[in-house]
Amino acid sequence: MAETEKITINMNAVELGKIDLLVEHGHYSNRTDFIRSAIRSQLEKHTVEVQQSVVRESHVIGAFIYEKADFEKYKAKGEKVKISVVGLCHFPANIPVNLVVEVIDSIKVYGIFQASAELKDALAKAGKIK
Repeated sequence: MAETEKITINMNAVELGKIDLLVEHGHYSNRTDFIRSAIRSQLEKHTVEVQQSVVRESHVIGAFIYEKADFEKYKAKGEKVKISVVGLCHFPANIPVNLVVEVIDSIKVYGIFQASAELKDALAKAGKIK
């Protein structure tokens, strides 16, 4: 599941002109190709820092889909869950909001958090989104 999210950046005319020049000379196929390449380069440069943070703060990396059954199991065991994801965290629409709010102790997502607006709002109001 390769999820992407559109972002917007502001650049000054000189930076943008330099990118256009590199594109015109065939170094990149377009502006987006250049920007993706620059981002990947910076992420690679900071691999150690990211890994240290993941280990220190107990994050999981990747795409995680939490199903209704997952939350029902936690509830049956009387467990509270701390979710910390670097990547994608997805809660399908069929999960009852009150079940999620009851089971989640806290949630922090670095990346994309896909859930209904109602669920996100309830988690925020309960002070569970960090």
